[in-house]
Amino acid sequence: MVKIRNIELGEFPLLLAPMEDVSDPPFRALCKKHGADLMYTEFISSEGLIRDAAKSVQKLDIYEYERPVGIQIFGYDIESMREATRIIERTNPDIIDINFGCPVKKVTCKGAGAGMLQNIPKLIQMTDAIVKETNLPVTIKTRLGWDEQSKFVVSTSEQLQDVGVEAISIHGRTRVQLYKGDADWTLIGEVKNNPRMKIPIFGNGDIDTPEKALEYRNRYGIDGIMIGRASIGYPWIFNEVKHYMNTGTHLAPPGIKERVEAAREHLIMSVNWKGEGLGIAEMKRHYTNYFKGIAHFKDYRLKLVTSFELNEIMDILNYIVEHEDEFEFA
Repeated sequence: MVKIRNIELGEFPLLLAPMEDVSDPPFRALCKKHGADLMYTEFISSEGLIRDAAKSVQKLDIYEYERPVGIQIFGYDIESMREATRIIERTNPDIIDINFGCPVKKVTCKGAGAGMLQNIPKLIQMTDAIVKETNLPVTIKTRLGWDEQSKFVVSTSEQLQDVGVEAISIHGRTRVQLYKGDADWTLIGEVKNNPRMKIPIFGNGDIDTPEKALEYRNRYGIDGIMIGRASIGYPWIFNEVKHYMNTGTHLAPPGIKERVEAAREHLIMSVNWKGEGLGIAEMKRHYTNYFKGIAHFKDYRLKLVTSFELNEIMDILNYIVEHEDEFEFA
């Protein structure tokens, strides 16, 4: 049984990665429904929380049905991160996660996210301060290092454990790589198999099939896998991986009806959470993924992304189900 303190996650948990503009409550609800064992919020700016910025505060929304859930924060100033931790603690998440992995320039140029990988002593100092500030378990999301010359994740993970971190998720790329090339899991395996390490180590990067999930579990011995981009528009990936690991066989992939139902459920929750205008607008990025690989679907996708009326979108989705025989997977 993998545990983060007293939080039981199962024998080999699958985690939903924190993804900006993706891992919001509606999307997390679908991933939970389809097998995710632990989820994290979109990353939240410590400075935004302190300023009471609306977008940052809204990201604190968590619901009982998604537990266990962690709230992820990022920032460069240690005192601001401590203050943000106090704000977060009042919302009663299960875990506080620190983002040391985001490679986006607007984050790293301020020294936050993966930018902290250029200053390991400060990274450890910040983590120590947050661990001491909260009674909640603290976890980390990070990368192998800043660049090829600074892949210090093995020694950094030891130091993080020493200051009280209770789990680490590692993306198998450096910051300089962004999301290019293949993720390198060899150092993730070294962290896990380091005899000094006692806390759970989760691997992340390029897990997009059940076969790869099983292969990497067996090859690197990690405690669980964090799935990100492969889940966008395809929350079924979690149960598909679990089923394959348990049986060696594949679950039948979702058909048209299942995909429409997921898109409809996602849309309704988004509208309820964000309001109709924003909920509809932010769903547009998801339709391509929900209906990926379906032949002759271009016209319907265009209708979905150009409509701003909820009833009209529902009519389009209903029409797709009623005429599912017209579609086939390419």
